Amino acid sequence: MYEISYWVRAQAWMRPETVAVVGDGIRWTYRTLEERVAAASRALRGPLGVRQGDRIAVLSVNGPEYLLLLLAASRIGACLVPLNWRLSPAELEYQLRDSETSRIFCSGEYVTTAGDLSARLGLPEPVRITAGDGGLDFAHLVARAAAGEGDHAGAAAGGDADDEPLPWDTPLVIGYTSGTTGKPKGAVLTSNNFFWNAMNDLLTIDLRSSDVTITLLPMFHIGGLGLFLLPTLLAGGRVVIPPRFDPDQAVRLIEAERVTVVFGVPTVHQRLLEAIDRLAPDLSSVRMFYSGGAPCPVDLIRAYHSRGIPFGQGYGLTETAPTVFMMVDPADYLRKAGSIGRPAPFSRVRLLDPATGKPVAPGEVGEITVKGPNVFAGYWRNPEATAQAVRDGWFRTGDLARADEEGFVTIAGRLKEMLISGGENVYPVEVEQVIQSHPAVVEAAVYGVPHPEWGEVPHAAVVLAPGGSVTEEELRAHCAQQLAKYKVPKRFHFMADLPRNASGKVLKGELARLDQAGHTA
Repeated sequence: MYEISYWVRAQAWMRPETVAVVGDGIRWTYRTLEERVAAASRALRGPLGVRQGDRIAVLSVNGPEYLLLLLAASRIGACLVPLNWRLSPAELEYQLRDSETSRIFCSGEYVTTAGDLSARLGLPEPVRITAGDGGLDFAHLVARAAAGEGDHAGAAAGGDADDEPLPWDTPLVIGYTSGTTGKPKGAVLTSNNFFWNAMNDLLTIDLRSSDVTITLLPMFHIGGLGLFLLPTLLAGGRVVIPPRFDPDQAVRLIEAERVTVVFGVPTVHQRLLEAIDRLAPDLSSVRMFYSGGAPCPVDLIRAYHSRGIPFGQGYGLTETAPTVFMMVDPADYLRKAGSIGRPAPFSRVRLLDPATGKPVAPGEVGEITVKGPNVFAGYWRNPEATAQAVRDGWFRTGDLARADEEGFVTIAGRLKEMLISGGENVYPVEVEQVIQSHPAVVEAAVYGVPHPEWGEVPHAAVVLAPGGSVTEEELRAHCAQQLAKYKVPKRFHFMADLPRNASGKVLKGELARLDQAGHTA
């Protein structure tokens, strides 16, 4: 098995002068990137003493240096633990302890936090991945390794370019899932998982060496790595990596770098659309905007198409590295707006009745289960959680969906969020899409509250668009035109914003708690 840094080595041989990575003043060709990966792997092995199987954490904004650390870790068989910089110190400490991280790498903004965590956990001094004043500087160590100085030299570090290929199942990333309840679990992803995810993407949206992609999601997020940063490197294209998401900066970069594929979650695309309307950039290079991470409002998809911008949607999870479903043919983007497409080539998918475990018929709702080489190796040192999630090789996603007669799948919601009202199933996503189709609404979240007669009934928290105005009665009438009576929320609560966890997921349990305490309106 050739781990992911081999992709760069191969491209450095085939197209050495092609620009591979752009970001924050950096413009590396594949030749330069390969030279830096080789030096960085020697720096990890030599002065930093990182060995195969070690877990090293990174607390950093996006950037070429972040990618360099991942590729160097891959080359020596170390495992990267990407940390979410939105988390509290206590939450970060849990993940560091759980993963048994041996050292923290960080960008300049997080030197103090990384230092405090290292001291608390008895870890060595944190390593700053970008050049700066003071402290242990990875960029300096890489430069010395490249120059062949002292114990940074390849021979002293045991070499790198001609090492035996690592096993397929060597852990490469431990991605902590952001569950809305309980402690997060560390999903172990291998180079094999990332390779087959890349193949799913290359074959569905036809990524190629002429493509330029931009990384707008944080690289601690599986979408920041798998859609489409790493697949683009396998294809020999160029990746543009701004430090953080800023819609105006992103639109200017898309125009200046002639970006061809833009991936984001729906909230990112909403802000990009506003920037596009404000700045009127030249987007003639873009082949497609692509969405994932959450169901995308149909009106947002139509808004892009009305401006002549192709906009598709897919589906994936941390545990699948992440691609499972993709919308392949641009002709279907608008025709099947709201669908996540059909299964990617190397993902086997079944929709199963949660009660019986049997496949459901077209039009019926079932739980998405996935099998394939992109499915994770299990939860880090948590065999109980792994056994609960993976049955006979099939990963149970907990997501509910329905397929139409053509095999196009639409998300219906989360299994844990499904309501049963008077014996009838209510799928929150279906109701949310209807509410969000009202022009005054920008976002909605549907959740269940106890009811003495029906068991539970749906309520909705609603965020209005700037300048938007609508009454609870008007929204109820809007829903009644498109939904069965039992699906129409009994109450609509207007909020300035929705409560979310550190990864941006809406906390519906918190909404239900606030509702019952009378604090949502």
